[in-house]
Amino acid sequence: MAKNAIQKIAMNAAENIPYDKLMLSQKNVRGIKDGVSIEQLAKDIGRRKLIQSLNVRPVLDGEGEETGTFEVPAGGRRYLALGILIKQKRLANNEPIPCIVNRGQETSAEEDSLAENLRRADLHPLDQFRAFKTLRDQGLDPDEIGARFFVSPATVRQRLRLASVSPKLLDLYEKDEIRLEQIMAFSISDDHARQEQVWERISSSHTQEPYYIRRLLTETTVRADDRRAVYVGAEAYEAAGGVILRDLFEQDAGGWYQDAALLEQLVFDRLKVDAEAIRAEGWKWVEAAISFPYGHTSGMRRIYAEAQELSAEEIKRYDALKAEYDKLDADYAQAEDADEAIEAKLDQLGAELDAIDDRPQSYDPAQKAIAGVFVTLAANGKLQAEAGFVRAEDEPRTETGDVDEGEEGGADGGTGSNGDDHGDGVVVNGKPVNETSGDDGEDAGIKPLPDRLVFDLTAQRTLALRNALAGDVDIAFVAALHAFVLQIFYRFAPDTCLEISLKSGSFSQVDGLAETSWAKQIAERHEAWDRDLPDEAEGLWDFLLGLDEASRKALFAHCVSLTLNAVVEPWNRRPKALVHADVLGRSLQFDMVDAGWTPMVEFLGRLTKARILQAVREARGADSAQLIDHMKKDIMAREAARLLEGSNWLPEPLRLEVDEVVADAGDAVAGDLSDKAALDGDAAELPSFLADDAGPPSDEPVTIDGDETDHLQAAE
Repeated sequence: MAKNAIQKIAMNAAENIPYDKLMLSQKNVRGIKDGVSIEQLAKDIGRRKLIQSLNVRPVLDGEGEETGTFEVPAGGRRYLALGILIKQKRLANNEPIPCIVNRGQETSAEEDSLAENLRRADLHPLDQFRAFKTLRDQGLDPDEIGARFFVSPATVRQRLRLASVSPKLLDLYEKDEIRLEQIMAFSISDDHARQEQVWERISSSHTQEPYYIRRLLTETTVRADDRRAVYVGAEAYEAAGGVILRDLFEQDAGGWYQDAALLEQLVFDRLKVDAEAIRAEGWKWVEAAISFPYGHTSGMRRIYAEAQELSAEEIKRYDALKAEYDKLDADYAQAEDADEAIEAKLDQLGAELDAIDDRPQSYDPAQKAIAGVFVTLAANGKLQAEAGFVRAEDEPRTETGDVDEGEEGGADGGTGSNGDDHGDGVVVNGKPVNETSGDDGEDAGIKPLPDRLVFDLTAQRTLALRNALAGDVDIAFVAALHAFVLQIFYRFAPDTCLEISLKSGSFSQVDGLAETSWAKQIAERHEAWDRDLPDEAEGLWDFLLGLDEASRKALFAHCVSLTLNAVVEPWNRRPKALVHADVLGRSLQFDMVDAGWTPMVEFLGRLTKARILQAVREARGADSAQLIDHMKKDIMAREAARLLEGSNWLPEPLRLEVDEVVADAGDAVAGDLSDKAALDGDAAELPSFLADDAGPPSDEPVTIDGDETDHLQAAE
């Protein structure tokens, strides 16, 4: 039995047809402009000539004969681009154009036009990346490549960066095992080994988002908007050999500084120079660090700069400017139409008045000689100097005028003491006691009262004063406030007769405490009062009496607030005090969520995995906890922070009441929760929510003069 012969396919013939014999077919299915414009296509054809023939059909007359003209149903954009070149006189009107002529017409013109567009496969992005790389290797720069293919140089650089990703990851991308967005994220690092390590880490995880890849690739670097990077600057860092990682696909705020150790060394080198420049202004000492712990100025007295006094001429000029400003402003307020000239004049006068009001301030050179400056970096990377702090050992000592032993009494050779000479320094009602007379004889004068009698009499006076003070609430309040302010704002101040002692913990071992909004508000309030209080403690009593009631109450509340201590310390169990802190919090209607506390990654990273899961379970339910229970701890902490955002969840020590919790989750929960502190005086165990904490961080600041260095901190 003979086999059926397979019919051979005959291709349509290729012909060179003059352009003026071609016409655009109305049967082309492309009606919407997309992609490269006709003008850009004309430029490309002008450079590299036509690389794809036109698909044409002969135009027939009424009898079915060819007329010598051909219509173009497929390739219309190329036809129009050639027309632009003819209008530009760059191409002859009768230039032969390569064409594929379809005379058989087994398919319609519309079908051919549709097939040409649908059957065309776009270039795989990876092929484009590699092609751009090949062109660069051939000597073309990104600007030239972009000009030839009508894309921006930035786009070319992006494609070249993608081509530099690890070949192993590109192979996975070619197999559709990695998404393009993930390849874009990997491109921020040039370290192929690190890229592959991160992929190995996340390939079996549910968290494979581009933002997470970027975070892992930059976790040992410092962001360009970090205060250290801003302070040093990209130019100085790169001049020292540092490398900055950049993300060409996302806003990266300047990128990431890859060498954190080099950056910190540059910070310290520049801080030394800036600190020496400040010290040269006359300060006794300058201490510089990237940041200082909360309470680093505790125990120091603060002095402040004072504005220079205005001269008589300056006062006269200020009054004249103010009068002119007020008159012009009043007249302009009555005007119906706006006048730019008057507004400009008002702005000028206002600026001159502000310049006088904001005259330079300066410190007393004698005070600067015993005081110092703390130099640190603000959050925006600017140098920040806190000046005018006097250490206790630098405080001037006042001479007591005590008489040395063996010194005789009166200068007249034994006429007796009149109270001008101080014996052992004991003074009662402004008069010294226990004085020794220049003569032991009866005729030398009246001897001082015996110590026991003085004690008995002053005890009676003390009780009488107590009784009188109890009857005057206002003076009692001022007396207590006076004692508080002396202890908080003054060093070596005269003692108060009230035996009231204040303690105020600084908690300097807590990292980042000074950057919280609460610490900043307390510091601003404290400095405002410190500026208003008299320089010498002797004037404090009259100052407090002169305050209005509202101001006295505000100052009292500030002083009392600084003594509050609700810290749980393993070496200092204070169950009743901590219970009272809850009572006080409820009276204030206080809540840490309202105060602005949120469970950040830094906090969650100090917990065990079991406690992280417990937190998510309490705030979002068991289903949310299951989403992260398989993750490694650092990834789990980050995802937990995202899940807990806006949940109002608080760890046990931050809640007003710690209810009894029964740990019934077995191995899923590490560490037991203790019962609420009892009121019977026994030392009750409190919740140990930081069971995995390795201990408080060091609170040692960086001291430039002592060549101490802070711990290396690489910011994300």
